[in-house]
Amino acid sequence: MLGWPTRRGINKLSARAVATIKTPGRHSDGGGLYLVVDKSGARRWVFLYRWKASSAPGPGRLREMGLGSALGVSLAAARVEAAQARALVAARIDPITAKRARREIPTFGELADDHVVTKTESGNSSKSIDRLKRSLERYAAPLRPLSVDLIDTTGVMDVLKPIWNDKPETAQKVRGHIEAVLDAAKAHGFRSGENPARWKGHLDQLLARTSRKIRGHHQALPYKSLPAFFAKLRAKRGVGAGALQFTILTAARSGEVFGASWAEIDLKARVWTVPAARMKERRDHRVPLSREAVLLLEAQPRGDSKLVFEGASGGQLSSMTMTKVLRDLGHGDVTVHGFRSTFRDWVGDATDFDGAIAEAALSHVVGDQTERAYRRGDALERRRTMMDAWALFASTPPGVLGNGPLSD
Repeated sequence: MLGWPTRRGINKLSARAVATIKTPGRHSDGGGLYLVVDKSGARRWVFLYRWKASSAPGPGRLREMGLGSALGVSLAAARVEAAQARALVAARIDPITAKRARREIPTFGELADDHVVTKTESGNSSKSIDRLKRSLERYAAPLRPLSVDLIDTTGVMDVLKPIWNDKPETAQKVRGHIEAVLDAAKAHGFRSGENPARWKGHLDQLLARTSRKIRGHHQALPYKSLPAFFAKLRAKRGVGAGALQFTILTAARSGEVFGASWAEIDLKARVWTVPAARMKERRDHRVPLSREAVLLLEAQPRGDSKLVFEGASGGQLSSMTMTKVLRDLGHGDVTVHGFRSTFRDWVGDATDFDGAIAEAALSHVVGDQTERAYRRGDALERRRTMMDAWALFASTPPGVLGNGPLSD
């Protein structure tokens, strides 16, 4: 015989009673749910039911399943837990056995933390790891305590809907991170079926397409304005100004510059080798250093620091450091990343340098053409010629250089 001890009625307790009952013992809410008050005053929820094997005689033995402290589990939540347990009993499934089996399946939060560790060990930049953690800890917080196999479309929608229209870019990234964690859960055998965070053919039918701002085209300084800007930048002191100069001269990503170490730089050979672990494309990237870039590096204080451009706290520069320099110079509308576009526009409009070599300088993968450019024995030196010309253009006062095209 399956069932649970009951008195007449259900939902007999109130939230006030739960908080104020002082008499030790079991206090029934009905349907097998009890508030247990210990002599110490501690309060906890239990679900009482009778259970027996189908062939066993008698009504079965009384079993008690803990549902958590009343401090952390509300009356409403305890009633939901009790209702689920009653449904299991009715289906001839022992709730305690099911609960023990459930403990073997991790929560979304546990797998999300594992996902962050995996991405960190894979060499992702600290900036991208911070964004990932923010997505999974802040925005996906409602999913973290849930067993990963119980997460459904409703749960995912509850996370995305509040930010879908107000923070479209963030919402898209959060959705992608949730999808990745759930994909990992399926790969580990913790889930089955379709991913409820999948966009194509699923959430695209439930959520409106966002008018997200596309950041693919960062606000760039026109290349004809670069010499005048660079003159002002060279006159400005500070590690941020130096880092921005180096970023412009090498056409590098800011994250690559922030992490640049002296061990990566060979001043004699005039080469900066960025290791694959710090590159977006996950491959070593050799950067030819122009005379201007070498002089800038030689002027940098070395001390005991391993970093070329060290922040005030001793670690890497903040992502806002170079942005502040731009604002101080009256160019708050320009992004640091935009100088890569400035470089590419200069190559395409003002020089005869091979476009594939320019893409290689930017560490872009553009099909077989760029890959072949990397394989050429003189690719580094051809890029060096281009970067020397770029540094000359940037550092020469406006009007001094002619407008004739430079070539390789």
